[in-house]
Amino acid sequence: MPMKLFNTTTRKKELFKPLKKTVGLYTCGPTVYNYAHIGNLRTYVFEDVLKRTLLGAGYRVKHVMNITDVGHLTDDADLGEDKMEAGARREGKTAWNIAKFYTKEFQKDLRALNVLFPDVWCRATDYIKEQIALIRILERKGYTYITSDGVYFDTKKFRAYGALVGKNGLRGLQEGARIEKHPEKRNATDFALWKLSPSAALRTDPSTSSGQKRQMEWPSPWGVGFPGWHIECSAMSMKYLGTTFDIHCGGIDHIPIHHTNEIAQSEAATGKPFARYWLHGEFLTISAKGGSASGGDEKRMGKSEGNFIPLHLVIERAINPLAYRYLLLQTHYRKPLMFSWEALEAAEQGYRNLVARVAALDSGSESRIAAAASGMTTDNTLIAKVKQVFEDDLNAPEALAAVWAALKSATPISQKTIFALDAWFGLDLKKGVASLKKKTRVPASIKKLLEQREIARAEKKWRLADQLRAKMLEAGWQVDDSPAGPVINKK
Repeated sequence: MPMKLFNTTTRKKELFKPLKKTVGLYTCGPTVYNYAHIGNLRTYVFEDVLKRTLLGAGYRVKHVMNITDVGHLTDDADLGEDKMEAGARREGKTAWNIAKFYTKEFQKDLRALNVLFPDVWCRATDYIKEQIALIRILERKGYTYITSDGVYFDTKKFRAYGALVGKNGLRGLQEGARIEKHPEKRNATDFALWKLSPSAALRTDPSTSSGQKRQMEWPSPWGVGFPGWHIECSAMSMKYLGTTFDIHCGGIDHIPIHHTNEIAQSEAATGKPFARYWLHGEFLTISAKGGSASGGDEKRMGKSEGNFIPLHLVIERAINPLAYRYLLLQTHYRKPLMFSWEALEAAEQGYRNLVARVAALDSGSESRIAAAASGMTTDNTLIAKVKQVFEDDLNAPEALAAVWAALKSATPISQKTIFALDAWFGLDLKKGVASLKKKTRVPASIKKLLEQREIARAEKKWRLADQLRAKMLEAGWQVDDSPAGPVINKK
């Protein structure tokens, strides 16, 4: 079946038709002034599922992700402090060292969650020339004006401004208070393309003990300064993917400002459509009580909210980070997900059960593999089902349910089939199974009890079978029955 993706621009699922065999994919990366939190990471897992689905459909993918290491301000009115400078002051380090450290931490998080790395990492500070060149084009075309603190894009001159948010969303932006915060703006929705540094007397950077001037600034035709947040993504995405490319992704919080502004400046500069499909992941919400399940008091997880949980806190609780990925796969990427530690612990148990079930499967004889290739077993049916639902707007929950149904069925599937399907899920099941087998060295006494229980079950002596199971449980070994046979794990 053809792939369908929900396009934010049209608010509906559309048939996916890439420009070329190689899909151009741009995903908004992190601002590296602090740890990414698990709400941020939900977006990167959804984008990873998208990439895996494209690969599973037979496409090649050129994946580009930016690293924002300058220009992202704390205030959407373009008057706030650069988050990198704020992070440097917080930790008493240089902004460059802050960027380097948190970039590595972000990449470590992606590895822990088994997220495929992009083909191109692009740091904003490495592409200042490209950003200045793009602003010059906009200037020549009459889309810019100058204020005392920088170069701004005049959104009134771009007729299609706000198409991504729709009429109601645009009205909300126009009626916002941002124009009151920056009186030199012509329109409330105008945004900075280039920010001028303050005068030399005011450019002392308090983040360094030596009292050096602000480090992240560059000469430009308009004066010494730094690029606006939005221009970075436009310049870097078009450099690697062309003026028009297939898919642009991010969290839903990027829709009203960041992505809306990217579209305006990119299409104003080139006169061509920017990204053809826009995909956005929903928020991870959390209780005001800080990660305990409750009703009615949840809000978005975020650094600005002061309620964020970095992945290393999950790992410090001795929870497998892939259990968090498993939790995310149980909810569609376009639906909000309420986080609680109880939900994560339940997901970890579910992930362990999945690994145990797969470990108990037959690895697959040559005859089974040959039969699967000819479509004579349930393996091909499951493969087709998983592929179909992933290609229907990345329906991971339904795909996961299909795998569980197959594992619980009377006709178990090949272990190799499950490992092949994991290319879509990214749960690293092969490694999990190998690790489980290494850990699970069943003592001879327990093996004997297990054999006796299987004989009792075959003879339908259910009471005796239950007694033997209870005896093993007392010894610290839990037995679960599956179509492939008993699964035994250390408690």
